[in-house]
Amino acid sequence: MNSIVKLSFALVLAAVAAVAPADEVVVAVAANFAVPMEQIAAAFERATGHKVTASYGSTGNLYAQIRNGAPFEGFLAAGVKTPTKLEKEGLAVAGSRFTYAVGHLVLWSPKQGFVDDKGAVLERGHFRKLAIANPKLAPYGAAAVQTLRALGLEHRLRPKLVVGENIAQTYQFVASGTVELGFVALSQVTHAGKMEEGSAWIVPAKMHRPIRQDAVILTKGERNPVVAELMEFLRGEEGRAIIHAFGYGI
Repeated sequence: MNSIVKLSFALVLAAVAAVAPADEVVVAVAANFAVPMEQIAAAFERATGHKVTASYGSTGNLYAQIRNGAPFEGFLAAGVKTPTKLEKEGLAVAGSRFTYAVGHLVLWSPKQGFVDDKGAVLERGHFRKLAIANPKLAPYGAAAVQTLRALGLEHRLRPKLVVGENIAQTYQFVASGTVELGFVALSQVTHAGKMEEGSAWIVPAKMHRPIRQDAVILTKGERNPVVAELMEFLRGEEGRAIIHAFGYGI
C-alpha cells in the first residue's frame, strides 16, 4: 500500500470515528422529572458526547420493569424507598444512591384566580373533580393524600378524586381542562424560574413527608462508566442549575 493510499485510508478511519455513535446510557426516570431530564440529557451530550436514552413513568411502574429485567442502567426515582429497596434486592449498586432533587407539591389550576394561595379552595369544595397521582405508585400522589389528611379533607374529597397513573398524566388531566385542579409537581408548572399561567398553592412541606428524589446506578450499568459520569453531572454545577430552575430543592 503506497503512502497516498495509506493516508487516504487513515483519513477514512478518522472520518468514521468522528461520526461513530458515542457511548450511551439507558436510564429510567420518574415522570415528574421528564422535562428537566431532557435538558440535562442535552447538556450532558454537549459536554461529553455521550447519549442518554430515558424512559419515563411512575416510580412504581419503573420499579416493576426493573424487576422484570428492563435494560435500564440508572434510575432517577421520585422518592427514596424504591431505590433503597433495589439496593437491598441486589438490583442496584450498593453505595451509589444519592439525593439529586427535593420535590415540591403544588395545587394548580390553569384558571386564573381559581386556586387561592392558602388552598382554601379545597375546603370550599366548589369543583367537580380533583386530580392526584396514584398514591400507591407515585410519591407525589402519596404526598397529595397526606396533605388532604392533614387538612381533614381526605374522606370528604375522596369521591371527587381522579387518579392518574403517574404525575405526568395527572398534570395532563388538569392542563387539558378535564379536571379543574390537581396536585402536581411544582417542576411541571415552573419554567426558567417562572410559574406557568393559572393559579396555584404551593403546599407547605410540613403537610406531607419530604419528597426526596434519589438516583441510583443499577447493576446492569455497573460496568458502563457513562452511568457514573451522568450521575456526577447531575451533582455538578450545570446539572444542579437546571434542576433548580425547575423549582426543585437540592
